[in-house]
Amino acid sequence: MSTQSDKGTALITGASSGIGATYAERLARRGYDLLLVARDRQRLEGIAERLRQDHGVAVEVLRADLTTKMDLSSVEQRLRGDAAIRLLVNNAGMAMEGTLAEANLDKVDTMIRLNIVALTHLSAAAAARFGAAGQGAIINIGSVVALAPEMFNAAYSATKAYVLSLSQSLQAELGKLDVRVQAVLPGVTRTEIWERSGMDASALPAEMVMEVGELVDAALAGFDQGELVTIPSLPDAGDWAAAMDARAKLGPNLSHNHPAARYQ
Repeated sequence: MSTQSDKGTALITGASSGIGATYAERLARRGYDLLLVARDRQRLEGIAERLRQDHGVAVEVLRADLTTKMDLSSVEQRLRGDAAIRLLVNNAGMAMEGTLAEANLDKVDTMIRLNIVALTHLSAAAAARFGAAGQGAIINIGSVVALAPEMFNAAYSATKAYVLSLSQSLQAELGKLDVRVQAVLPGVTRTEIWERSGMDASALPAEMVMEVGELVDAALAGFDQGELVTIPSLPDAGDWAAAMDARAKLGPNLSHNHPAARYQ
């Protein structure tokens, strides 16, 4: 796929609606060519045609179900082999309602394959090639429940805690290679994920629900500012800095040769 600008190509998963489709529009506006990945080819084609006409960028569609090994492998290999790709937006994800004890574990397994396994494979592929090239960026879409797991159900919250942890560790590995990593932690956002998971966002207080355009614009502003973790709803960035300072203070005491006195 040829590129039309020096920005190269952005690969966006879950690009057929919601956050992914909005990232596609915003990045096309910035001059990126696009490789759009999702299960719904028809919707992808419609988005692609509109973005080509509106922004004059090259847009390719790749139909893939990232919960299947074959489709995930095809996207992974594309990432490893296409030097034009300089930005990966790991947006594809799913949620589910209910407690873990009551959950359909087949659905839990599918959610883990999408939210964790697929994101990990694509992050690894991007890390290998971007690191070798000394340029590129990975944006992982997580959730604020990574910081407040009691607010939502156990399995979904745990998958998003993984996204945050992976992103932080990956930045430590890739930062010295001039590769950027950003974890975006949205709160409740008005997207189709609610309907698909059987939940009703309209039942929540209006002041808790962010429109998807505002979410993505804030996330990209955080990216431009060099943030490793972007929490679009958080009014005072100092609160996050204080949390990270508190975490750092734990560091020297997390591994000693004897238990703390209170356990003896």
